[in-house]
Amino acid sequence: MLQPSEYTYNGKSNQPASNSNTFTPVKTVSAPVEQATIGRSLVIKGELSGAEALYIDGRIEGKITLPDNRVTIGRNGSVQANIIAREVVVMGKVSGNIDCSDRVDIRSEGSVTGDVSTVRISVEDGAVLKGGIEVRSSERKQQNQSQAKAAEPQKAELAKAATAHA
Repeated sequence: MLQPSEYTYNGKSNQPASNSNTFTPVKTVSAPVEQATIGRSLVIKGELSGAEALYIDGRIEGKITLPDNRVTIGRNGSVQANIIAREVVVMGKVSGNIDCSDRVDIRSEGSVTGDVSTVRISVEDGAVLKGGIEVRSSERKQQNQSQAKAAEPQKAELAKAATAHA
């Protein structure tokens, strides 16, 4: 019997040519984002602070302080608190003031009743926003941070002087 793979036609083999430039996709794995979650059935009353992102699908009453992280209020989330964070995403209901160092994003199903102070803001069609809005420039934010850092050594020296005289 003849085997077709051994025959050539006009000096060419009918075997596929090996390609040394084959593309093999490389899987990139990013580090998992550490995010705390407050579930639907949880109710928290008081102050909440920490150093990781927070997803709220339950109810919080009080104050939320996560200045270097993101706070996400899920569709079932209800927050009656002032929020201080780097970034806030609202898909549920917020009743309280929001102070962001970077961005506030109010999605179409979200509702905010309170004053918002941020560098960037996004409000989708259908979202509810009742309150004042202050959009700061990022330059002013950086100036305020550098002034605060410059004042820290002076405060430390004044505190040392006050304890030395006491």
